[in-house]
Amino acid sequence: MPDLAQQYTLANWRTAPFNRRAFHHVREIVPTAEIAADRNAPAPFTAAPRDITGIAFEGAGGVETTLGRFLPDGFTDALIVLQGKQIICEWYDEDYDPAFPHIVFSVSKSITSCLAGIMADQGLIDPDAPAVRYIPEAEGSAYGDCTVRHILDMTVDIDFEESYLDPDGAFARYREATGWNPLRDPANPPDLRSFLVSLGRTGKPHGETFRYISPNSDFLGWLLERVGGKPLAELLSAHIWRPMGARDAAYITVDRLGAPRTAGGICTTAHDLALFGAMMRDGGKAPNGRQVVPAGWVADIRNNGDRQAWLNGDPGFSSLLPDGRYRSKWYQTGNRHGAFCAIGIHGQWIYVDPAADAVIVKLSAQPEPLDDLLDKANLRAFDAICRALK
Repeated sequence: MPDLAQQYTLANWRTAPFNRRAFHHVREIVPTAEIAADRNAPAPFTAAPRDITGIAFEGAGGVETTLGRFLPDGFTDALIVLQGKQIICEWYDEDYDPAFPHIVFSVSKSITSCLAGIMADQGLIDPDAPAVRYIPEAEGSAYGDCTVRHILDMTVDIDFEESYLDPDGAFARYREATGWNPLRDPANPPDLRSFLVSLGRTGKPHGETFRYISPNSDFLGWLLERVGGKPLAELLSAHIWRPMGARDAAYITVDRLGAPRTAGGICTTAHDLALFGAMMRDGGKAPNGRQVVPAGWVADIRNNGDRQAWLNGDPGFSSLLPDGRYRSKWYQTGNRHGAFCAIGIHGQWIYVDPAADAVIVKLSAQPEPLDDLLDKANLRAFDAICRALK
């Protein structure tokens, strides 16, 4: 247990230096639901270590660095580099035990999207259908006249700002509703779903502009629970975690009424996140040979996405990925290798490079939720690693 000067609490767990430990002890701070795995599943990968620490690239300060220097400088907790079914590199910070699930923040959105793809394949949801077909309680809210596809692609017109550091705005109220912030008024505790249906529109058309709004993904989780008939943690276990051969139980944060934080609350080990990334690299087929996510859903993620909506959106995203697109909660980089990725705040990544047959997982405890210079350096690091592997 850390001393009192380093003790994480509900009030400080996402701020430095407390986040360095809190990010892999989230269940001690926020209520969670377990995503069960199969401890007896065979090991999916073999070790074939290579020294890649000397790979050079431009760091966050604009000067050349190496992977070996960048990992500690970039607040890295874990890095796994996978080529085929072989682990090429596995690195952990000295204060991080890889057996502890680490929060992946918005990589949770990308995982949840794959559950949506499975349910669409089963005929339980239609991505082009109105969202209120499945959640009629959303009538009159921002979600009252959008489609499931708008939610998947972050093109919902909604009156909300993703302001991570605003202590008083709608985002702070949202965090309180998810159980991630202390209650301001304990006599009137909020909840996530009531917050979601309180959100209105700005008056612009749905479908034209990429706006990164985390509540969209929580609404998707609600929808998947409704059509799946079970808590989301059980659905993820039954349809993804166990079928793909995950060996470690994951978990997801829930609000006071048990609603899952599918926008950012999944916590998992780096190994199982690499397993998930390998499945996406291989068209939805897990290393155990089982087709888990429909191949067509993965192909749609890799090949589609509204380029104009991306350009119409937040310039911070188009600056990070100038040739990018966004589809079903995954980012396409637009680079020459066809790389695509899942990204979470504070430095969480799954980076998939099909041309190099590579998957890179990086878990971090960056002090700031968003760090443009460090995020761009991460992308340069991943590209340099994949070019070296080829």
